Amino acid sequence: MRIGIGYDIHRLIPTVKCESIQLGGLPIPCYYRVQAHSDGDVLLHALTDACLGALALGDIGQWFPDTASENQDRPSIDFLKSALAEIKRLGFRVYQVDANLFLEEPKISPHTDGIRRHLAQALDTELALVSVKAKTMEGLGPIGERRALAAQVVVQLKEIAS
Repeated sequence: MRIGIGYDIHRLIPTVKCESIQLGGLPIPCYYRVQAHSDGDVLLHALTDACLGALALGDIGQWFPDTASENQDRPSIDFLKSALAEIKRLGFRVYQVDANLFLEEPKISPHTDGIRRHLAQALDTELALVSVKAKTMEGLGPIGERRALAAQVVVQLKEIAS
């Protein structure tokens, strides 16, 4: 068994009309956009980092640098899929995920089940082993002031039985 932790944060830019941001691979409607080189999905970025970290494989920036043109506007699910392929090649699989989203808005509770289902499917694990929670910052700091959003993820990897 191996355990990894990942964290990611991105700036939020207010918009005049309702748009959407990517969280866990799903578009979530809101009046902000994420400033990022890729699609800015903090949850998938943190999850990818946690997966890589569990096997001491570096971090998302080493694997997918924001200086590489091929990563411009790239869907974050691509990053996760690449990390999962390497994890599988090394004889492991993601067993359990516990994730925290830190943001004031959009409100995540209407989307939590969809995000969990999408992650469980992408990770090929049971829904009961994927937890996604949202926390506000009570108006404190850049997240509380709606200038950023962040995610923290812990993963447990298990060896694939031979």
